[in-house]
Amino acid sequence: MMIVQLLLSFVASSLFGVIFNIPKRLLPHSGFVGMSGWAMYMAAARSGVDGVAATFAAAFFVAFVSNGFARRYRTPATIFIVSGIIPLVPGGTAFEAMRHVVMNDYNAAISLAAKAFMISGAIAMGLIFSEVVNQLVKRRP
Repeated sequence: MMIVQLLLSFVASSLFGVIFNIPKRLLPHSGFVGMSGWAMYMAAARSGVDGVAATFAAAFFVAFVSNGFARRYRTPATIFIVSGIIPLVPGGTAFEAMRHVVMNDYNAAISLAAKAFMISGAIAMGLIFSEVVNQLVKRRP
């Protein structure tokens, strides 16, 4: 099951790279970034870490790997980051929250919406923290 999830995250990230019009030669690398971020998320979640913290760690890792690829291939890191975070986006949770709103089950809807919001914030914070660390390392004499 884990291998299937890794393959699907690779394919999803690569195909979103196609949608975002990144250069074809970098599609496998964007897929690798998404797959490695999902692997980091799964490893953290399986070790008992909360989903929000696991998403933060995975987003940090995605940005870290993306910055490495950006330096290596002399391209903007956003090329890899945008397609790399796709597997981490809480689309299913947001969908379930909206479904519960339609069904007038507001308690479950608020709970799921808060979870989706926290996961989205964890993605943003992971990307920001990674960039801060990257800038600190660059400026170090």
